[in-house]
Amino acid sequence: QVQLVESGGGLVQAGGSLRLSCAASGLTFGSYVVAWFRQAPGKEREFVAAISRFGTNTKYADSVKGRFTISRDNAKKTVNLQMNSLKPEDTAVYYCAGDVTLVVLTTPDDYDYWGKGTLVTVSS
Repeated sequence: QVQLVESGGGLVQAGGSLRLSCAASGLTFGSYVVAWFRQAPGKEREFVAAISRFGTNTKYADSVKGRFTISRDNAKKTVNLQMNSLKPEDTAVYYCAGDVTLVVLTTPDDYDYWGKGTLVTVSS
């Protein structure tokens, strides 16, 4: 059974940093593209960042480029999202998602497996 478990969320002041982690189990991790999405209250789930199976290709939403960095460790079956210079508008539940694909995709419907999310709150 594929499981994705997010951790690292919390409350931080604007300008601060957080590091989210996604731990995977029940899958051949190196076969999966992994992405982070987020959903703020009253808004649709939106793409944040994604990383290819071996970490050679990454994509970012324009809103987080230059502030967030996605990385992965296939030996540890983890994907991290380093978030710097956080803004109040980054406040959301952050979800890790995975799928077996050769292409780094950016829409929620492209991903079959999801974690339950971790809450990030950025205060002004």
